[in-house]
Amino acid sequence: MAAPSAVNCAEMFVRFGLLEWKLRPLADDGAKIVRHLVTSSVEGADKRSPRFLTVRLRLHRDVVVVELDDDRAGEPPELPGWTINTVALPGGHRTAWCELPLPTGLTGALPTRAPHRMPSPATEYPPEEPLPEPDFLDSQILQRVLHGLNGSSR
Repeated sequence: MAAPSAVNCAEMFVRFGLLEWKLRPLADDGAKIVRHLVTSSVEGADKRSPRFLTVRLRLHRDVVVVELDDDRAGEPPELPGWTINTVALPGGHRTAWCELPLPTGLTGALPTRAPHRMPSPATEYPPEEPLPEPDFLDSQILQRVLHGLNGSSR
């Protein structure tokens, strides 16, 4: 949703994704870019009728692409030092994106299996038992999560 909490959620998503991909050196720049894109979208949102936003991370050749889909027309404000691209989509939607170069020596290509190696057999796991429903929700934990999502800008 194009609400103020979307900025922090998008930043957490990008940081987590880049850390999971072992791309820690790109986390600060990725967070800066997604904050810029989402903030510009949220600031133009109608508070009475919030819109949906979609944030994506993609590996493409030698870059990580940070993307935002929203229903705003036009270009987002410039971000010094970065090139932000946009494309208009049907229905008044747009996709805005920025590319982060991968560190030297890395590519977005999937690794290939050595020709002499056979694929590993599928491992069978026992079916998971459903988790029991919690008897209560810890309000302190919920408050901390909400505080983190609505935290102040960095």
